[in-house]
Amino acid sequence: MAGRRARTGRGWDAAPPRAGADHSSRADADDPVVADAGQPWAEGTRSRRGRRGRPDGTGPTPVESKPRDEGEMAREICLRQLAVRPRTRAELAGALAKKGISDEVSAQVLDRYDEVGIIDDAAFARAWVSSRHNGRGLARRALANELRQRGVDGEVASEALGELDEETEAETARALVDRKLRTARGEPDAVFRRLVGMLARKGYPPGVAIRAVKDALAAQSAEAAEFAEQIDADALAEAEGERG
Repeated sequence: MAGRRARTGRGWDAAPPRAGADHSSRADADDPVVADAGQPWAEGTRSRRGRRGRPDGTGPTPVESKPRDEGEMAREICLRQLAVRPRTRAELAGALAKKGISDEVSAQVLDRYDEVGIIDDAAFARAWVSSRHNGRGLARRALANELRQRGVDGEVASEALGELDEETEAETARALVDRKLRTARGEPDAVFRRLVGMLARKGYPPGVAIRAVKDALAAQSAEAAEFAEQIDADALAEAEGERG
């Protein structure tokens, strides 16, 4: 029995420490989080080394993140937009406004991007005109509308559109018609209306559209050529112009 009593309070059958007893290890004493244990709310709040508990002891307190700089956020938004495709200044300004960036910060960031050439509306307009005309066959009227929708200044847009001359526009219209005629079905008058309508939707003036379709039909077949001979391109273009 004496030997049994000698083991009481030691090792495997040690009694739990009394409340308030000093049983912290040296490592815990050096821990800045544990050092706060003298405060009433700190006791029993550490769940893992290096993490402070909530005042109510329910878990770790969320680490408060430092507020992000608005300029940094603006730059990140712009770079994400530019990673998709080139953008105009107006497009980037709109994207920043939607994200709640102030006008002042937006102007500062965009001015800097202008200075270093990251955004260049004149270069954007030239590339847009070349790409959309060669790729989609769009005429100057449609291209001018697209540039306006993207916030390109009228003078800048006019300069870019000036690189697309009337001869090039007429050649593109004819190429579009020739391509469509390969699979066109129906009477010549129905085909004529569809093709003129297609060119009109791409921004071609009535005169350019009607002449392109008439010439293409005249070269297609005897029947189409006979129909094309009856078309007065100038009169139809004038009528379409008055209607538009």
